[in-house]
Amino acid sequence: MLLLENIKIALSSIKTNLLRSLLTILIIMVGITALVGILTAIDTILYSLNDNFSNIGSNSFKIQPAYESLKSNRHGRKKRIGDNINFRQAMQFKEKYHFPGAKVTVFTNFVNGATVKYKDKKTNPVINVTGVDDNFINVAGLEVGEGRYFNSNELQDGMHKVILGNQIVKSLFKSKKDRGIGKIVDINGYNYKVIGIIKEEGTNKNTNNDQTAFIPLLNGKRYYHYENRPYNINVALESSLKMEEAISSATGLFRNIRKLKIKDQNDFEITKSDNLLKMIKDATFKIRIATIAIALITLLGAAIGLMNIMLVTVTERTREIGIRKATGASNKHILTQFLTESVIISQLGGILGILLGVILGIVLAHYIKGQFVMPWLWIIIALIINTIVGLISGVFPAIKASKMDPIESLRYE
Repeated sequence: MLLLENIKIALSSIKTNLLRSLLTILIIMVGITALVGILTAIDTILYSLNDNFSNIGSNSFKIQPAYESLKSNRHGRKKRIGDNINFRQAMQFKEKYHFPGAKVTVFTNFVNGATVKYKDKKTNPVINVTGVDDNFINVAGLEVGEGRYFNSNELQDGMHKVILGNQIVKSLFKSKKDRGIGKIVDINGYNYKVIGIIKEEGTNKNTNNDQTAFIPLLNGKRYYHYENRPYNINVALESSLKMEEAISSATGLFRNIRKLKIKDQNDFEITKSDNLLKMIKDATFKIRIATIAIALITLLGAAIGLMNIMLVTVTERTREIGIRKATGASNKHILTQFLTESVIISQLGGILGILLGVILGIVLAHYIKGQFVMPWLWIIIALIINTIVGLISGVFPAIKASKMDPIESLRYE
């Protein structure tokens, strides 16, 4: 009952000094919004990225030429020190790599900045033309939204068939996906029959598949191949539990394909698909620390403001304190009353900040077409921080109020 009474008195005091209290509540709200909002946004982005990497396959790896980091005067850039993986090496690896449950895809980007035409319409020259094999769609985690994927004859004979990214279809066929199936389009002067359309990915993936035309690998090799053209090798496993074993097997095989001697170092490197996600998580850790620091600085300013308000309140309510003590209120009761008032002001700002921070997270999730993650951890941390701010800000004014002499307080004008 004493707590409820203190809460009522606190709310009454806040109402009496509404403008002064609102300013402090707003400062606290800004700090908590920064804390919860930005951290929620980071969690939402990471969750979305993690989901996308899961779709691509966190249990996959790629083989690429080796790179070395250049000196600091080159701004940390990297230089390739291994030869490109050519078509023969890539196909030889695919044929000989028989690790249980592994799928190997060989692909390459033949053209950057191509134009796709259909009758009197054409795209901007920003289309990628990528040659793919039978395993590409599964390893890359893509889906055919309309039509179908290439069959074995189309891939082996290098037929003039194409699967278009969603954005290309929207540009050429007035956003009606099924109208593109079976149509003949011109890609850089060559005619291709559209057999499929890639399901739209939108902005939540770090890819450009919506503006990519996929053709059979051997078809692209016929028109765009040149000596030392780089080809990509990606490998997907059924489970990540045997990742290291699979990488070790791939390393040994590819050393033989590259004809490296025992004393030679690898002129290629194998990168797991989750490495990028780990790098992003490491980078966001620094952002989290900076966000927490900014929020704490804001809350420090709010705490000073709140303490100032409480000190003024104690002075203004000197006679009230004297009356309460004269009617039997103990020092502990007075102390509790003012601490309660300080904590309530702090929590009001915190709750408003949490609500605003969560709303910002929801808006961001909707914008990037990701999944919103309720930030329960940050909400709990924000409430704890708010309570601490309220207690620290109120403890000195509360002690001052509790130690007032009742006789002197009653004489106060």
